[in-house]
Amino acid sequence: MRLKGASFGLFTHSTTRISSKSKALLVSTTHPLPSHSTIPTSPFSSSSSHGQFASGFSKSKFCKAFKTLAVTDLATALVQAGVPVIRLAVGEPDFDIPTVVAEAGINAIREGYTRYTPNAGTLELRTAICHKLKEENGLTYTPDQILVSNGAKQSVLQAVLAVCSPGDEVIIPGPFYVSYPEMARLADATPVILPTLISNNFLLDPEVLKSTISEKSRVLILCSPSNPTGSVCPKKLLEEIADIVAKHPRLLVIADEIYEHIIYAPAIHTSFASLPGMWERTLTVNGFSKTFAMTGWRLGYLAGPTHFVAACGKIQSQVTSGASSISQKAGVAALGLGYRGGEAVAKMVKAFEERRDFLVESFRELGGVKISEPQGAFYLFLDFSSYYGVEAEGYGIIKDSESLCKYLLDKAQVRFSDFTLALPGDAFGDDKCIRISYAASMSNLQAAMERIKGAIVHLKATVPA
Repeated sequence: MRLKGASFGLFTHSTTRISSKSKALLVSTTHPLPSHSTIPTSPFSSSSSHGQFASGFSKSKFCKAFKTLAVTDLATALVQAGVPVIRLAVGEPDFDIPTVVAEAGINAIREGYTRYTPNAGTLELRTAICHKLKEENGLTYTPDQILVSNGAKQSVLQAVLAVCSPGDEVIIPGPFYVSYPEMARLADATPVILPTLISNNFLLDPEVLKSTISEKSRVLILCSPSNPTGSVCPKKLLEEIADIVAKHPRLLVIADEIYEHIIYAPAIHTSFASLPGMWERTLTVNGFSKTFAMTGWRLGYLAGPTHFVAACGKIQSQVTSGASSISQKAGVAALGLGYRGGEAVAKMVKAFEERRDFLVESFRELGGVKISEPQGAFYLFLDFSSYYGVEAEGYGIIKDSESLCKYLLDKAQVRFSDFTLALPGDAFGDDKCIRISYAASMSNLQAAMERIKGAIVHLKATVPA
């Protein structure tokens, strides 16, 4: 039982820790971190007036909301005012779901398949997932080692909650998916951010990982292909990480592989659990949102050793219970499309690759923009920091990623990605960059680039060549 005012993880582990070696890595660049080694994340100051309110709030006070704040508010206001805004923030494919998948969902409704399913998911879907993991990922599971959830995000959160205790640390390579640190905080754990460099394609440095792991380290979250950077971990790098993990028996890996099939040659996806000795140490998360454009169907899954999956299942049984019966029927149909989603997915990936190529070439023409060409997913994570400190006429000084995006929104009417002011840096952990989604039609991307170029040209004169 927890007593009011007691010193538990909610109060004592509400910081983001950055390892000393990671700090040195960043300080060696032109963008040093502040001298402190922890970044407070509480939304409350130390003032007595705020402190009076703090004791009356729940755990959510240390968890930032998933929102776009001022940039989104401004974009919405413009749209409501009838101003055309090209949205490059969305994290979902702009394609229709395959017809056979839609029909499976419709048929489920017509046939009355609208009741509760088992908490872990239907045996039909879990069996299909086992077949998929065996054929595509080289992973062997039984249906009792699969937990179907309402999206991959729920799968990751439940895994963190199931294995972390107050005081544990969750290691997260940055830039990161915005929810990972908040999931750690919800578990009364401390997110430990390992910064990466755009010059190294945002790939994790094994030496930084090695120097960061401590007796408190409980989980390492890997997302490949990555949101927000589009980087893909090569097999050799994953093997180096696996060697490090193997030396720390308490450390588990959550492998978020939701973008696995949105990948561009010559990059190849490798499931971390397929590496020697890592099956027992890995909780693999995947889903249907990205590969099959099924974001609104809310369907994901977790695969792992029986005892871990059972623990996650206990949490799910008290939160949402089983996923939608209709979505699960559609999921079975999606997995029946063939290897890696068949022709429908291949066409979508080809379109994404063409859009990526167009944007990479276009931004390289701008000058002053550092680019790591994404090998997967559908995002560009661009370093615009050379424009910081520039005063835009009629706008003010471009001081960070948020002000740059507000400027572009104002001048180019292009809405970029999610931003937060709660921590130094933007929502993805790197304030030098902005995330752009190319889950938009080529015509919209072309129009967006024309607008962006028109806005940036007013800043270029003051940017060093």
